[in-house]
Amino acid sequence: MTQAIVSFNHVGKVFEVDGGQIEAIKEFNLEIAEGEFVAIVGSSGCGKSTLLRLLIGLDTEYRGEIRVDGKVVEGIGSERGIVFQEHRLFPWLTVQDNIGLGLVNEPLSNEQKQQRVADFIDLVGLKDFARAYPHQLSGGMAQRVAIARGLVASPRILLLDEPFGALDALTRQQMQNELLAIRERAKITTVLVTHDVEEAIFLADRVVVMEPRPGRIKRVVDINLPHPRQRSGYDFHLLREELLHELTSDEQYIAPRPTHIHDLHPALIAL
Repeated sequence: MTQAIVSFNHVGKVFEVDGGQIEAIKEFNLEIAEGEFVAIVGSSGCGKSTLLRLLIGLDTEYRGEIRVDGKVVEGIGSERGIVFQEHRLFPWLTVQDNIGLGLVNEPLSNEQKQQRVADFIDLVGLKDFARAYPHQLSGGMAQRVAIARGLVASPRILLLDEPFGALDALTRQQMQNELLAIRERAKITTVLVTHDVEEAIFLADRVVVMEPRPGRIKRVVDINLPHPRQRSGYDFHLLREELLHELTSDEQYIAPRPTHIHDLHPALIAL
């Protein structure tokens, strides 16, 4: 691997809940190279989204150290962009204005900003809705606006928190292909959090499999399949089965029948 642009060193995170402490992340160590695409997969509650919040700088209360380009992360920065699970659009702004917020601090002329916004509106297939407001969009369309807003400033590191979950299957695959094309053009470093093993294999160079409560790395899998990847291919299928086994192998015992919700296995509580 080339020189790391992102490094997690012995990162841990504890939440204060109802007078007690919940350890969300424990001893997380990972290096991500410039231009690499890393996917983090795991069950609900394993700390995947929390890791993104720490890396983007929205939460600075944690143990250990997170560095970007060798500098400790102490808050948000323009070199890092993020797309959340929810679109988080401003309801009083149009599609083009919401996307344009991603360029507020960019040293571009108004004409350059308008052209960049128009290009990304085209990219996500919303040319006819440029002047529409969020309440006039479907859930999937609103999420595409959020994706365009995260990409429009061409950040060096793009963080994706289940960004395609609200899209229909066809649009999701189209956006996955577009994301790969953008990554190839910009050589952007990408960190994706997803529950979808197939999505992780299709997109990523490496897949980080998490164990839950506290969240920690169980295994890191190199995805050596050439692009474009074929979801129906034999090697793709083998990798998918391997990763699914990693995610479920700790649940292969027969548990006693629970009599109270707190006796349920965490993976069942999360469903």
